[in-house]
Amino acid sequence: MTDPQLPPTTPHGSVPPIPSPPSPYGTPPSQTAPSYQNPPSYQTPPGAYAAPVGGYAAPAGSYQAPAPAPAQPRSAVLGIVAFVLSIVAAVVAPIVAGFAGYQIGFQLPTVTQYVDPTTSDLSFLSPVRDQVLIGEIGFWVGTLGGIAAIVLGIMAIVKRAGRVWGVVALILAVLGPVIFFVVLGATLGAGAGAGAVSTYGP
Repeated sequence: MTDPQLPPTTPHGSVPPIPSPPSPYGTPPSQTAPSYQNPPSYQTPPGAYAAPVGGYAAPAGSYQAPAPAPAQPRSAVLGIVAFVLSIVAAVVAPIVAGFAGYQIGFQLPTVTQYVDPTTSDLSFLSPVRDQVLIGEIGFWVGTLGGIAAIVLGIMAIVKRAGRVWGVVALILAVLGPVIFFVVLGATLGAGAGAGAVSTYGP
């Protein structure tokens, strides 16, 4: 018999285990927490209104932004004008200078014999004053045309309004003065040589 003052013994002779208190989250402690690596996917409940895939179309008659106008190619007039002015400076003006230079050179041998070397008087050019005037006109026309061609050529390059024409015009306008004086010097020498032969020749 057992002593009634002693606690009852279990059949196995050990104290029974103390039950675990319930979890405040309702999950038994022996169970593991759910994994959140693959969360459940939520689907639209049946009967719900579904939006169209392509979005909502604008109602008929509503305001719509106008479509942007296609880019228009810029006119090349500016570059072409610059090219024409550069032709005046690099081609037309040297041709005029060449004509006047040859005539001046051809008549110089007949007037240089009356030149006083002790003075700087240019009155000996009086017989060829018309040719000198033509040469001066050609020089100033070429100068103004070259300056205008440089300005318009740079504008055409910056604005892309005939960019190729502008580049060519810029090059010709810069070379214009060089071409002018080279042609003038060559024709003066050629005219002087021809005039000397005709004046002092047999």
